Amino acid sequence: MSGFVEKPEPLQVPGLVHLHTGKVRELYRNEAGDLVMVASDRISAYDWVLPTEIPDKGRVLTQLSLWWFEQLADLAPHHVLSTELPPGAPADWAGRALVCKSLRMVPVECVARGYLTGSGLAEYDETRTVCGLALPEGLVDGSELPAPIFTPATKAEVGEHDENVSYEEVARQVGADTAAALRQATLAVYSRARDIARERGIVLADTKFEFGFDGDDLVLADEVLTPDSSRFWPADQWQPGRAQPSYDKQFVRDWLTSAESGWDRGSEQPPPPLPQQVVDATRAKYVEAYELLTGQSWS
Repeated sequence: MSGFVEKPEPLQVPGLVHLHTGKVRELYRNEAGDLVMVASDRISAYDWVLPTEIPDKGRVLTQLSLWWFEQLADLAPHHVLSTELPPGAPADWAGRALVCKSLRMVPVECVARGYLTGSGLAEYDETRTVCGLALPEGLVDGSELPAPIFTPATKAEVGEHDENVSYEEVARQVGADTAAALRQATLAVYSRARDIARERGIVLADTKFEFGFDGDDLVLADEVLTPDSSRFWPADQWQPGRAQPSYDKQFVRDWLTSAESGWDRGSEQPPPPLPQQVVDATRAKYVEAYELLTGQSWS
């Protein structure tokens, strides 16, 4: 059992119909039929959406996604139509709301890995494969792969695990042509982003994308290349053979699994509120990632 510790009541805004509450985002539809995505400051860990928010997190994710969409525009069109606030929207939505095309979404998490860690490492340790792809002997936590790989996953409901699947299973579910297009776009976008991040002293270990169709065109959607959807490591501290320091919610995970939190991850009890020092350290990591990648100061 997991999900929201306290599921929020969505804000009702004149002219917008609320469609969905996700882990981080609220989704609305406007009168023109476009989607309005609003990134909250919620944070999730271990399939729970926690009761404590991280100030500015939603704005950091939104602004970083917008920066990446610009860097990738020649490789993949994106879904953003406008960053203007819808009429009647609260002022707090500024910087965290996007008006987007309504796409026919592909029900696949498109994961690209350039380094071995996480669930990929767990599978490799058992079978020397990741999502059915054979990898060389001798790799360890944090090893760079010979070439980036496409390791898709099925999309799960809030509180459930995404499940890694083979490329053949994706082709069976969405068709061979769509599967091939997803793989090509995912690896092209990852490779571009990896090179940009590397120039800024950051290792992009892996990331996940979501795509949808606008007519026959495959379009990049949702958030892209943020600390919530990617593993970013400081390049000067990268050392294969151990867990890497990262620009994400590692402070949150570490505290939740520490004796100090008093939380048993194996129980069905929800996690406790986060202490202020964990909130501050996590916010600082999100802001640091934004500033290093974009070269812009966060204000």
